[in-house]
Amino acid sequence: MKKNQELCVVLVSGGMDSLVTAAIANESHDRMAFLHLNYGQKTELRELQSFRDIATHYHVPVENQKIIDISFLKQIGGSSLTDDNISVKKYEGDSNLIPDSYVPFRNTHIVAMAVSWSEVIGAQKIYIGAVEEDSSGYPDCRPSYYKALNNLIKEGTKEQNIEVVTPLIALRKEEIILKATSLNAPLKVTWSCYERQDKACGICDSCALRLRGFQKARLEDPIEYVKRPNYL
Repeated sequence: MKKNQELCVVLVSGGMDSLVTAAIANESHDRMAFLHLNYGQKTELRELQSFRDIATHYHVPVENQKIIDISFLKQIGGSSLTDDNISVKKYEGDSNLIPDSYVPFRNTHIVAMAVSWSEVIGAQKIYIGAVEEDSSGYPDCRPSYYKALNNLIKEGTKEQNIEVVTPLIALRKEEIILKATSLNAPLKVTWSCYERQDKACGICDSCALRLRGFQKARLEDPIEYVKRPNYL
């Protein structure tokens, strides 16, 4: 398949979903720019390491890598990912309640940065690894949110030609993992844990969703865990 010569921006947190999103973008775009946001999260340094490893894997030149500090989200607080007064909770099963790991309006801040950068460098596509499976917990992972966001971007940009693309939005975690395998994406360099930076805890919501995905896919997660519970 002939790749698109236009530059695209990929939001790369360092997690599994952002890796697979980058792998998908790489299939159709010859040139990629990676954007990473530090927002005062408890695993900030470990996620940054994963971002750098993913950028290296996909040969993204340094001038096309941007890291922006938005630590004002830590000042705002209200999330167990950023607020030292709120502990990261152990996974207790699926729920329709918004978990305290939700960072208030985070994706809007993140996409806004990506749109601004896209206007500067001439990118028309912004890839983000939002997953609808998470939408019961995170309102900014719903398809309706991205439809509204794209309308806003069209209204608020000069050329009105920038679009946020969500290639994983309808996939389950096990499907994302199988997609990573089919694209030879390096899952071993990703980080999903909300709490620890040395070994993944295995018991926070993010670790649980990830491990359950691997278990459903009948594959071994290549990263190290303190605990590997069975979530099936």
